[in-house]
Amino acid sequence: MKIDRLIGILSILLQKGTVTAPELAEKFEVSRRTINRDIEDLCMAGIPIATRQGAGGGISIMDGYAVSRTVLTAPEMRDILAGLRSLDSTSGTNRYRTLMEKLSAGSSDFLSGDQSVLIDLSSWYKSSLAPKIQAIRDAIDGCRLLTFTYYSPYGETKRAVEPYYLIFRWGSWYVWGWCRSKEDFRLFKLNRLEGLTLTDERFERRDAPLPDLGDERVFPANIHVVALFESECKWRLVEEYSSGCYEVQSDGRLLFTQDFTNGENLITWLLTFRDKVRLIEPKELRRELHDALVGAAKQYE
Repeated sequence: MKIDRLIGILSILLQKGTVTAPELAEKFEVSRRTINRDIEDLCMAGIPIATRQGAGGGISIMDGYAVSRTVLTAPEMRDILAGLRSLDSTSGTNRYRTLMEKLSAGSSDFLSGDQSVLIDLSSWYKSSLAPKIQAIRDAIDGCRLLTFTYYSPYGETKRAVEPYYLIFRWGSWYVWGWCRSKEDFRLFKLNRLEGLTLTDERFERRDAPLPDLGDERVFPANIHVVALFESECKWRLVEEYSSGCYEVQSDGRLLFTQDFTNGENLITWLLTFRDKVRLIEPKELRRELHDALVGAAKQYE
């Protein structure tokens, strides 16, 4: 949509200072003539945009100008603010709030008590995540190689990665990049990597595909589970899988059905319910669950 492109051009001008029309045309996949018309529309909206010809020239916004709040509606500004505040919650800084103040021309009514959406992306790992996120952002911006130790169910390995995307998904942060040891693009969970180092080695940008983050792709559900839970477990089942995951039986117990990806994770999850659950299917995992319980009991004999 045109309005989305206008807002995008405005954002780029605010961040980069000066860009050329061909750069904007390539970025938004439109013609240079379309970009020129967009610049005229922004000028007509009251945004003072200057153009300079020749080497070092380009399109820029005049110094000291902040975007008028008439460019965006109040609900749109509040939604943007909610998103920017959520990014501040990962670092404990006001970096994005400061950006928002520039976008809203210091208009306090957008920045105070009328906020109805609050997003907090911080976690128990905030103190360790914040420097990792900053290092990865610097690496992406500067095309610099990252090295770290990565911990997985298969052990720990040393990795050298060319980063392309910083991602928040499934309640956690990830970095997507080209892993030199695997010679392929890989997704790394930030909580599993340690010793993150931003090296001075620079890399040539590859044609990096967007990661396929569909649940079916990353977490293929190939284990069909049937289990019987005591009624007092209802709140957890609703919280984690919604009320449609079980059927209430005549004795009040809950017949739970769900597809899982990993048998080990399933057993670990079931153990958190102690004696309030009985696994019915799959039968082959009943033996593993039994052995896990016996092994745990031996620890306390």
